[in-house]
Amino acid sequence: MTNNRFGTLSPIDAGEACCGEDASCCGDPTAEITHAQLDSITTAVQHHYGTLAERAGERVSSNTKATDRFYTEEQRAVLPAAAAGASAGCGNPVGIADAKTAETVLDLGSGGGIDCFLASKEVGPTGLVIGIDMTPRMLELARTNAEKLETTNVVFKLGHIEQIPQQDNSVDLVISNCVIALSEQKERVFSEIMRILKPGGRFVISDMVTDKPLTEEVRNSAAEWVSCVAGAAVMSDYLALVKETGFELVEILKENKSGGGAEVWRSSMIDLTLRAFKPAE
Repeated sequence: MTNNRFGTLSPIDAGEACCGEDASCCGDPTAEITHAQLDSITTAVQHHYGTLAERAGERVSSNTKATDRFYTEEQRAVLPAAAAGASAGCGNPVGIADAKTAETVLDLGSGGGIDCFLASKEVGPTGLVIGIDMTPRMLELARTNAEKLETTNVVFKLGHIEQIPQQDNSVDLVISNCVIALSEQKERVFSEIMRILKPGGRFVISDMVTDKPLTEEVRNSAAEWVSCVAGAAVMSDYLALVKETGFELVEILKENKSGGGAEVWRSSMIDLTLRAFKPAE
């Protein structure tokens, strides 16, 4: 295959996923990714999370889910089982985002809709929640979950986080859960977040970062890309990018070592939750 940056793929191992010791919460570790699906990192990610959407029901009873680690029992109780089964996050941005009544909230990489449904309760019937995902099978699952919940203030759109299908200055709050680490163009992502936020608007993002650069072998691994690892930026660079984009009042809300796995480099992985504001005019 031409232009395949991954070369020879390493197998996806249960201990090699973005949730550290609870690796199963990030997806099916047995799902094989072949060269035919690897024209780019984007197609690798779409394949992996499409498979995750298809197997969400199976994961409800057979795996430890991200929701079990990061969400309260009260939050989990109001979610469809399939939404929890499709969750692959590294935090709980809605839990500390303080969404307000009547606000417009946009979730980047909305998956099965878990964070959208939680935010919808906070903004109420006069608010709006928009979920953006690039995987059609995830969108289908999210819309099915919305029908089950009879949710009327949530919409899901097909789109990429590097080119968000949303008007300028139209969103009060942007949330995202372990998704920006999957992008090779993080500067584009933060520029897009700046564009769509209203003046004075904010983001609360949970993401995977590192305390030192990863090895080239890890960064070129398809398995580690789809597991939220290979694309993780060094935390100091990540924070610098946020500030260079123009955000202010940048605040680390949570910072936990992810760990897990035998490789030495895994000790550098960090689950980070960050808040920042677009300057008010």
